[in-house]
This record gives sequence, C-alpha cells and structure tokens, in this order.
Amino acid sequence: MLYRGLRVAARVAPRFSLYNANPALRQLPLQFQHVRTYADSIIKVPQMAESISEGTLKQWNKQVGDFVEQDEEIATIETDKIDVAVNAPEAGTIKEFLANEEDTVTVGQDLVRIETGGTPPAGGDKPAEPKESTPAPKEEAQPKKAEPKAAEPKAESKPAAPAAPQKTEAAPKQENKPGQASQAPATLGNREERRVKMNRMRLRIAERLKQSQNTAASLTTFNEVDMSALMDFRKKYKDEILSKTGVKLGFMSAFSRACVLAMRDIPAINASIDGPNGGDTIVYRDYVDISVAVATEKGLVTPVVRNVEGLDLVGIEKAIADMGKKARDGKLTIEDMAGGTFTISNGGVFGSLMGTPIINLPQTAVLGLHAIKERPVTVNGKVESRPMMYLALTYDHRLLDGREAVQFLVKVKEYIEDPAKMLL
Repeated sequence: MLYRGLRVAARVAPRFSLYNANPALRQLPLQFQHVRTYADSIIKVPQMAESISEGTLKQWNKQVGDFVEQDEEIATIETDKIDVAVNAPEAGTIKEFLANEEDTVTVGQDLVRIETGGTPPAGGDKPAEPKESTPAPKEEAQPKKAEPKAAEPKAESKPAAPAAPQKTEAAPKQENKPGQASQAPATLGNREERRVKMNRMRLRIAERLKQSQNTAASLTTFNEVDMSALMDFRKKYKDEILSKTGVKLGFMSAFSRACVLAMRDIPAINASIDGPNGGDTIVYRDYVDISVAVATEKGLVTPVVRNVEGLDLVGIEKAIADMGKKARDGKLTIEDMAGGTFTISNGGVFGSLMGTPIINLPQTAVLGLHAIKERPVTVNGKVESRPMMYLALTYDHRLLDGREAVQFLVKVKEYIEDPAKMLL
C-alpha cells in the first residue's frame, strides 16, 4: 500500500522527480524513501513610485543556486530618479532568473523564481578547498624534476642558437598581418573610442535641464561676499557644537538660514508658476523646502531638506549632512527627492570660481556658491586681503524682476557678512 501511494504521488506531483533521478533513493527500503521538497515562488518587480512604472535591471546580487534569507537583496533596478532594491519576501534557493541584466523591466513583471524553504548549506564550499590544494604539490614537483635536466652538461653542449632565429623569422610574418599592423601605431597615440549608454538617471537629468532652459526665462545676477565674519563665527563655535551635538558646522546652514530670512522680504523667490500652457497662476508658499545639490557617481541629485524655516543652524546642518550621506550611499528614496521650493548648489567644493546654475523647475530660483579665495578688497578706504566668495542667483524672469532678484542677493550678502543679524 505504501509503494502504491508513492507511485500515485510521483505521478501527480512533479516534485518527486528527484526520487526517479536518484538511484540511491530507490535502493532504500520504501519506508525510508521520503524526499523533502518545497514550493516555488515567483518574485516580481516591486512597486517603485507613483510616477515610475519601469526601470533597468542593473545587476543581480546573487547567482542561480544561491540561498537567500528573507528580505535579503537579490537585484538592483535603476530608475530615472533612484535605485530600487529587490528583496526576497521569504527564504529560499534561487532556481531561475527570468530577466537579464540591462533589460527594461516593468512593475509586476516576473523577475526570479526561487524554491522557498530549506536552510542555507553549511560548509558547502569547504570540500572544494582540498581539491584545489591537492594538485599544487604535483605542479611544484614537476618543475623540480626538469631543473636537473637543464643543468646537465650535455644539454649545454647542444646548439641552442638555431631556436632564436626561428622565432625571429616568424615575427616579421606576423607584423605584415593587417590586424597587427594597426597595433604598432597604437604605441604613439591611442585613438580608440568607447560608446557607453547613458544611465536612466543621467538621461532624466539631461531631460529636465533642457526643459528648464526651454521653459524658464533664465537670468543670472552676481555679487561677492566677504566670508571673514562667518569664518570667524564658525571657527569660534564649531568645536563646541561638535562636542555637544556631533554635527560639523559648515557654511551651507548659514546660507540656507540667510535665504529663508531674505525670502520674508522677497516671497516670490520661494514661489512657482503653475497652470496649463506654461502656467498662469503664481503659487506662494509659507514654508521653505530647500533642495541641496549633491554630486554622485551617477549624476547630480537634489535631496530636499523640508521646513527649513523652522530649523536653527545646527538642525539645518544635520539635515543636510544626513541627506548628503544618503545620496552618496545610494539610499535616497522618492520622498527624499520630491518637492523643493528653492535650490542651493555649492560648486565651490570642487574649486569653481564662478558659474551660472540652472533652475530646477518648477522652482523659480537657484543660488550658486563658489570657492573662497583671498583677494584684495577696499575696507574703510584701505586695501586688505579678505576671503571672498562669488554668489550667483539664477532666477526665472517670468516671475521675478531684476530688482527683486538683486535685492534678495544683497540681503543674503548682508546676513553672511554679519551673522549676528540672523539672530535678530
């Protein structure tokens, strides 16, 4: 009866194919012929965001046959905004990949098949080590036998000179080949070209920047600011703040706070244009969400620090540092990137002396910071060397006139040159 039941189960369940394929199992008594099997599960492309429906399968982090734990990352999908991790919903063994790297995958598409259940193999790689180590002594023994033969005097008396001309005769023939003739001038200068497909994030950045140039009536105004007072302020309090809060006080928090205060007098800086056909409505905001430009390996991203108007210098600095770390580690989410009412871009960290930033639509303006350089300036009728920085404000002339833009930049300059004003 047990044998008959086993035959029926093998006929109706494909999982007993292991029983038929393994002769060792058939030799056991029937009461011991029990094969433990698990069900298969299909992992699909997860939901990424409301505005994202597809992405590029950038890489598999596992291989077929690997055991994965629950919530362990299996693959990475690259979108035009962020990288999305595909995690295993439950533990199991990878049986088949249903997509290849660099394929375009959509939300809900079958991605990988795993056999759920089981336990990770313990010491599965250990048996392979002695196999690799055993041939090593044999290979070492062979050259030892060849050494005494080469040292015999009879071998030295044999004419070995003809061997060299044979090699030199073959060399000119190889040089005359067209394939190798192209290698000779390569030593003088490399003129090869490489074509690398742009990643989705870079394509999206290019699209938005070109859209900004085609949509906004961009204009840039410049000013210079004396950084002496702010540098003295930072030097005086940075160690105390670091010891109490663990936050490294920088310049970004001061410029963010100065922009927030200047926006109270020039609210259009924090506004945007909305509506069809280029927009017919101005949206004014009582809150300030500052997008901070961060350079990553895949491109420039702008994570958002929200409600900056309610933060002090330490709180702003900590929020900016956290967002910068998440951007460099590739852990930004859609929520971190969404929104933003004003952008600050600090090209000075790379040594830029002056530049014109591009507006991050639908925002109205972007402030560009640059490198601090010692320059001679006139102070109270005397020429002194001061640490100076150029500021650049690119604004949408459809919403802002030159008067408001210049006044905003002048107010930022005043706050930075006298940080005590930010406390009044």
